[in-house]
Order: sequence, then C-alpha cells, then structure tokens
Amino acid sequence: MTAVTSPTAPGPIVLGTDFGPVSAAAERAAIRVAAERGADLVIVHAIDARTLRLPGGRWRERVDQARGRREREAAFAVARARAGGVAARVLIWNGDPATCVIEAAKAEGADRIVVGCHGRGRIGRLIAGSVSASVVGHAACPVEIVAADPA
Repeated sequence: MTAVTSPTAPGPIVLGTDFGPVSAAAERAAIRVAAERGADLVIVHAIDARTLRLPGGRWRERVDQARGRREREAAFAVARARAGGVAARVLIWNGDPATCVIEAAKAEGADRIVVGCHGRGRIGRLIAGSVSASVVGHAACPVEIVAADPA
C-alpha cells in the first residue's frame, strides 16, 4: 500500500513594519509574495519602549497609547492584504524591532521575511542602526529588503 502525501502548505510570509512610509513598499511586496505563494501574511510590529521616552526619562507616549494607535494602523494593513486576496494577522510585540521580527518569524515557521529600509548610508546606519541589516544577519529564513518609495 502506498502512502498518499498531501503537499505541504507554504509557511507564512512575515512583514516587519513600522507602519510608516518606509514600510509601505515592503507591505505591497509582502502582500504580492503571499498572494503568489498562496501563503498567509503575518504582520509584525514592535513597540520599542526606549523610543517612547524623551531625554530625561519622561514619557512622550505611554506603551498603551502606542499600542492602541498601532492596532488601528494594523487594521488598515490587514484590510489591504485581504483586498489583495491574502489572509493576514497581526502580532504587536514589545521590544527591539529586529529581535521581534526574527522571533516572530521563527515562532510562525515563516518561509520569508519582508522588511523595508530607510536607505541610509554607512554613517546613518552607524548612528541609528539598521533593523533590516540585523534581520538579515540573524534570520533563519530568506529575507527580502524593499527600498522605500522615493519621496
């Protein structure tokens, strides 16, 4: 008797996003890739509390306020994915953005990660860091870096 195997469903595509203009092109690319592969889209956003504080330690925005605003932005991203024929869900985690994207991709069994980039030069990356470079350097799956739309 021969065993019948069913094709394995593709793992999800993970989109690392800050919901800003830099991520718009990456979002479109992630939706396109997910649609082409028949894969789900997992939209990952990180709230980094370090960026919510002003110098001197005062809060510019509380984490709960940031989460509420970003959940609203996430709903629009899910709607755009669904309009493109892609099932989508959102993970909003607290922590370093690159680490959150990498860990979410691992936890979800992602086939690919899609992230945007600011297009900073070497000096800018040294000063501000690079989430996309960190994701590429530490991810267990392929990473697609999408350049931001021209201003």
